[in-house]
Amino acid sequence: MADIALVTGASSGFGAAIARRFVGEGRRVIAAARRAERLAALAEELGPALLPLTLDVTDAAAVSALPGSLPQDWRDVAILVNNAGLALGLAPAQSSVLADWERMVATNVTGLMRMTHALLPGMVARGRGHVVNLGSVAANYAYPGGNIYGATKAFVQQFTLGLKADLIGTGVRVTDIQPGLVSGSEFSEVRLGAEKAAAVYADTVPMTAEDIAEAVSWIVGLPPHMNVNRIELMPDVQGPAAPNVKRGR
Repeated sequence: MADIALVTGASSGFGAAIARRFVGEGRRVIAAARRAERLAALAEELGPALLPLTLDVTDAAAVSALPGSLPQDWRDVAILVNNAGLALGLAPAQSSVLADWERMVATNVTGLMRMTHALLPGMVARGRGHVVNLGSVAANYAYPGGNIYGATKAFVQQFTLGLKADLIGTGVRVTDIQPGLVSGSEFSEVRLGAEKAAAVYADTVPMTAEDIAEAVSWIVGLPPHMNVNRIELMPDVQGPAAPNVKRGR
């Protein structure tokens, strides 16, 4: 039977692109997200190989109950793609909204942690699996206004490496994918609003959600004895920035 993948944040952007790619490759996909109507549309598009699952990764009880609540023939999840995440605002730390910080931590850190905790034991028991965490180059390159968002992605990087240390010899792989500038998702719109988001990509050739799906497909398709610990992706129009310098007083 085809491998089963569970993708969070699957109603749009990276998650939807990854779901489409996996189904196209013959996998079965549990597409998890909060927006049921978008998941229904994706299920109609992709057919019986996709199981829509309305799920908020910040709902501790729902995530904890997940392994036993799936239909019996969908429970052996071989690939978990922790894609659900968000960034809110670009305000400096001293004028940020605390609720925005807490929401980013709840989704990007706690939600990812809970999903992994729920599904990882089954993978280890079966002796095979792959946890793919969607991180960000923000884990490595700080920028003004990226305070908590960057910190959450630094957590993803270190958590992934900690998982790798624990999973040696279990047959379960784990990867942190760290994209840079990518269009075709709702990331910048959620963070900045539609008008400001458009300016982020003006006069550039960014990566696309399909490019990220391509990377995920390559990584999970490698021979089972190979593990990509971390991969950093940028379009050729982007590069690490020099540290900011304030001149004058």
